[in-house]
Order: sequence, then C-alpha cells, then structure tokens
Amino acid sequence: MVLMPGEKQISWRALRTYLGVRRLTTASPEEVQQITGYEIGAVSPFGLPGPLRILADPAIFTHTVIFLGSGQKECALILESKLIKEMISDLKIVSLGD
Repeated sequence: MVLMPGEKQISWRALRTYLGVRRLTTASPEEVQQITGYEIGAVSPFGLPGPLRILADPAIFTHTVIFLGSGQKECALILESKLIKEMISDLKIVSLGD
C-alpha cells in the first residue's frame, strides 16, 4: 500500500526500483478486498486483517492535515499528518512521486 497526496501521482519507475522488481501490476478490486478487507474507494491503512507493507511519500507530511480512507465509502479519516508516523509503526517513507 502506498500513501500519496491527492495532488501527486505515483512514479511506477520509482516504486519498481524501491521494490527491486522489473514489473508491477495493480491489484484487482477483488484482490484489494481480499488483502485489505476494504473495497476500492474505502481502503484504509488501519484495521487491516493482516500485515501489509505500507509506504508513504514524504509529500504527505508537507500537509498539516490529511484525509485517509476510513474503510467505508464516502467517509474519510481526518488526521494530523504527523500522527501517521506514530500510528503505523512499520511505515516506510520513500519518495515515490512524479
């Protein structure tokens, strides 16, 4: 899972380089549901059914407040960005934006 500010797009090249792979595909809606327990449009980095690598672009932390998926469509979590580092203990901060 990658946390990225809404105004940026992920650099697939940077993500492939970070992960050390040549090719990536995005998960299907069914895979997202199975892995996270959430449907597309509601995915949250919290309350996951099992361990999942979570990466965050440093640009997230340039915003004082961020909106994240809550697990339910049309409902967001609103948090101070600095709390993300405290709440997700194994969070990796990696430059992944274009």
